Amino acid sequence: MKTIRLHSKGPEVTTLCEILAGIGYPLLVSDIFTTAVDEAVKNFQREFNLVVDGIVGIKTWSRLFEKNSQLFEHNDKLLSEQDLIGFANEYQVELACIKAVNEIESSGKGFLIDSRPKILFEGHIFWQELERRNIDPQEYVQPETQDILYKKWTKKYYQGGSREYDRLDKAAALIPGLDLIDAAHASASWGVFQIMGFNAIPIGYDSVDSFVCKMYQNEREHLGAFGRFLKTNNLIAALQNKDWDTFAYRYNGEGYKANKYDEKLARAYQKYTTRS
Repeated sequence: MKTIRLHSKGPEVTTLCEILAGIGYPLLVSDIFTTAVDEAVKNFQREFNLVVDGIVGIKTWSRLFEKNSQLFEHNDKLLSEQDLIGFANEYQVELACIKAVNEIESSGKGFLIDSRPKILFEGHIFWQELERRNIDPQEYVQPETQDILYKKWTKKYYQGGSREYDRLDKAAALIPGLDLIDAAHASASWGVFQIMGFNAIPIGYDSVDSFVCKMYQNEREHLGAFGRFLKTNNLIAALQNKDWDTFAYRYNGEGYKANKYDEKLARAYQKYTTRS
């Protein structure tokens, strides 16, 4: 892992935040090394008798990984280079394209350090899932539910890492006496390629529950779901043609421009093309 510090940005920072959050530091998981991350790093260094400088180099990384050895216990769950090569050949898409989506969707990691699949809960989708079940979401809008139930997309309430499961659990328990776990699962994106749960049945799974069970198994299942999604939604040609604008719109939704999703994909593709 490369050395990172205050104001660094990238997947290494995301990994750092996930580890620190997993061992008890109250951090939002993101790819930006904020002052809060800096403070947590210094507290970690102080606790483990390291130089307290906020710089995450080889010594701090080593202690972090040692403290959280779970990170290395699930290699059988992870995608290999050969998995991606096989997928690229099967769908006749450049390997660099697959690697670009793999990186941008989840920083290349489909599992949290506690072995649960990475998720992102979407409160506006939960709103729609309640409506599909003939439940009026407006009746349940309260200050304490604003982070899980809203009509329009916003990233304001994203927590990242394991704290997304707190939001999912909160949604599932929204209405006492009513089982909403299926609606909550349908309202989250799952795994390496962040496939939304509501896509489960349209892309060929028996149920949302069976899809989620597969997402818990390994990243090869995440890759399989990605392939199903591409075929069902006729997105293979967009990847073959490196039409990032079309792919981003149909994969990430109409808000993709605000996230510069198409630009991020194009840059990642160029990076992996250069490396090949």
